Amino acid sequence: MNKVTWHMACYVDDIPEDGGGCAFIGGKQIAIYNFARRGEWYATDNQCPHRQQMALSRGMIGSHGEEPKVACPFHKKTFSLQTGQCLNDDEYRINTFPVMVKENRVYIGL
Repeated sequence: MNKVTWHMACYVDDIPEDGGGCAFIGGKQIAIYNFARRGEWYATDNQCPHRQQMALSRGMIGSHGEEPKVACPFHKKTFSLQTGQCLNDDEYRINTFPVMVKENRVYIGL
């Protein structure tokens, strides 16, 4: 099992409710989502594997049944925020990362 190292990414107020933002951590762009309607936080790659664009943090978040998801703002590929699996094309997948919110700070585990 890999050990997780926590990185302070931003403050809670930096990420809009029911929206996303991006942080550069460990040489990677990480998309961070504040899914306020569900009271949950998620983090994924910011790069959409479909066209290699750094855009997922600007995508719309919502649910596919009970599955939280983000839609790429350019091509509408949707990805599970829990598993990273593309929900409308089995060919694509993104990395997901653990999130911890503590004392108004958002930490991402890498």
